[in-house]
Amino acid sequence: MSKFKKKKDGGLPAISTASLPDIVFMLLFFFMVVTVLRDDNLLVQNKLPKADQVEKLKKDRSVYIYAGKPSSRYQDKYGSEAKIQIGDKYTDITSIKFALTEARQKLRPELQEYVMVALKVDEKTNTGMVTDIKQELRDLNMLKIIYITTPGNEINQ
Repeated sequence: MSKFKKKKDGGLPAISTASLPDIVFMLLFFFMVVTVLRDDNLLVQNKLPKADQVEKLKKDRSVYIYAGKPSSRYQDKYGSEAKIQIGDKYTDITSIKFALTEARQKLRPELQEYVMVALKVDEKTNTGMVTDIKQELRDLNMLKIIYITTPGNEINQ
């Protein structure tokens, strides 16, 4: 009698699923790194003026005010006169105080006292609108203002 038996044809071995969680986490991290979340949906045209001395500042304590003509897709509804945008909606000069107070409340509590207002004003916007915005900021005692520009030199272009 032989002690050796012929091996039966067992087919294909089972697929190993040990590396499946690794693949899932790699995909998750990939999409987390690649995805960019926008803070605000821009409703106004915003071609920023150029400046040659530009600094990077922290964004966590800033409230953004956008000023300029409405974007082309909104001009039929709102006209072509310059508008002010805070957050995701247009704001009138008279209601800036309310909109800024609301935007300040959205910040973390420890940063609410140190809030800075960042003005992103289109280069073709009238100075009168910027003066009106600054007057409303004075009334709210929000005196720290940042003017957002693009790096470059207006003269040399």
